Amino acid sequence: MPATSAPQHLFATMLSRVSAVAAPLVGANVDLSRVVVEPPRDASHGDMATNAAMVLAKDAGKKPRDLAEAIAAALRADPVIAKVDVAGPGFINLTLKTHVWGEALRAVLEQGADYGRSTMGAKEKVNVEYVSANPTGPMHVGHGRGAVFGDALANLLAFAGYDVTREYYVNDAGAQVDVLARSAFLRYREALGENIGTMPEGLYPGDYLVPVGAALMASHGAALGKKPESEWLPIVRAKAIAMMMDTIRDDLAALHVRHDVFFSERSLIEGKSDQVTATIKSLQASGEVYEGRLPPPKGGNLEDWEDREQTLFRSTALGDDVDRPLKKSDGSYTYFASDIAYHKSKFERGFRNMIDVWGADHGGYIKRMQAAVKAVSGGKAELDVKLVQLVRLLRAGEPVKMSKRSGEFVTLREVVDEVGKDAVRFDMLYRKNDAVLDFDLVKVIEKTRENPVFYVQYGHARGQSIFRNARVEIPGLPLDGPARAAAFKTAALNRLGDEGELSLLRKLALYPRLVEAAAGAHEPHRVAFYLYELASEFHAQWTKGNDLPHLRFIIQNDPETTMARLALVQGIVTILASGLALLGVEAPDEMR
Repeated sequence: MPATSAPQHLFATMLSRVSAVAAPLVGANVDLSRVVVEPPRDASHGDMATNAAMVLAKDAGKKPRDLAEAIAAALRADPVIAKVDVAGPGFINLTLKTHVWGEALRAVLEQGADYGRSTMGAKEKVNVEYVSANPTGPMHVGHGRGAVFGDALANLLAFAGYDVTREYYVNDAGAQVDVLARSAFLRYREALGENIGTMPEGLYPGDYLVPVGAALMASHGAALGKKPESEWLPIVRAKAIAMMMDTIRDDLAALHVRHDVFFSERSLIEGKSDQVTATIKSLQASGEVYEGRLPPPKGGNLEDWEDREQTLFRSTALGDDVDRPLKKSDGSYTYFASDIAYHKSKFERGFRNMIDVWGADHGGYIKRMQAAVKAVSGGKAELDVKLVQLVRLLRAGEPVKMSKRSGEFVTLREVVDEVGKDAVRFDMLYRKNDAVLDFDLVKVIEKTRENPVFYVQYGHARGQSIFRNARVEIPGLPLDGPARAAAFKTAALNRLGDEGELSLLRKLALYPRLVEAAAGAHEPHRVAFYLYELASEFHAQWTKGNDLPHLRFIIQNDPETTMARLALVQGIVTILASGLALLGVEAPDEMR
């Protein structure tokens, strides 16, 4: 089976072969897109499994088991397949001939950093919106988890062939930024020498607004204090938001998180036109917004419920539980109204595929927002919302208390400065996004197998160490990665026959499929899991070589076996570096 360019990898090639065999058995008009080839749940069942007979039997007018036997009989003639078994009601398990795995390694050596890169996205435009923290203070660790998840997902989608735009929605309109301005104004008065005492309840405490107050004093002197609130508030608000966003950008940069677009909520109402009003009017014209009354909430607090005629979005017609108000009793728009206009802007910018990364406390908001996207796009766009669960910050198992700087929580920057961005990023991606994460500041920097980021990075460093040591036996071995990979292209890979070596080869062959599956499911944690498993197998094989000298990666007076095993190590470090890059984590050449 020849090495092929992305995305035609080993699993994709076998899928093509299975489909080609099945097609004449089921008829020309049968949809084969439901057929998959994947690793079996139980490794003892073989190298790959296919559901072809199970999903095609009805269309073929045959029993699944009978169709499976017919497909299996045809596959047994394939020169790369060693064994085919039919299991249960009609699953087909495949065992490949050993040489196939060596040829998969050759694909890694030939494609290098592009191995695993896919065209499945077909350059489709995708908008990934993440972080979008209110610019009212420094980011906390929970914001960091959303930032890391969104950034890694964007990396993954780009690697899988999508045209990705990374976006941050700046919530610079509404009551919370006016509270920010009033809080900053007190810090301004403090900078002028006034004793402001304890920060009043309802304003933002913490020291992070002290520099804003000092900057306002430097720019305006005492003049702002002589103006009425209606005049100073927009000035202070704009300065406070700008400085808070500068802080947020700096914090994101420390975590190596970037965005292509910072979209201002205020621009929706203060730009060339009021886009919120225009959006509501267009939805009224289409019948998706109407004037009506809402029933009292079931089991809710009736004291806050107001029975009144109001502007409502007909979200129940699109799967929501209840229609949603778009205006408050004072006539101003709700946050939901602005969010509808914002997502309409995404659609008008050409995005049919939208992904929003939200905190777990916004789970109740998903249905209405998905309904709104359907409405403003005429059903042409889809919104996938990924919820990021809470982060419990610990130190040696004990909860970490809040910091003085924020006044309420430990800031993200404090955590990054203490343990480093690699530990933060990998650990936050080594859990599924919707699972609560215990982040222990002590454990994430331990140099043990139990610390996944260390273990994976150590795998890459160990591989580089093997190459440095190999230059004793092979003096001309290049240290440059691509040149070194080229030196291994003619290696006798049939020398790789130990079960541990074959297992590693199978693992390398799985990487392109893993990338596509993770991208399709919007789950970057799958990459982190895969890297840990690959590193673990690599470390285990190295340990076997300590106990059994004939299994060492460098064999004196046996250059052919040494070159084959070094080629395997090259494949391992190539994929470790690739996967770590997707997660935004460094792949060090040595550990310090």
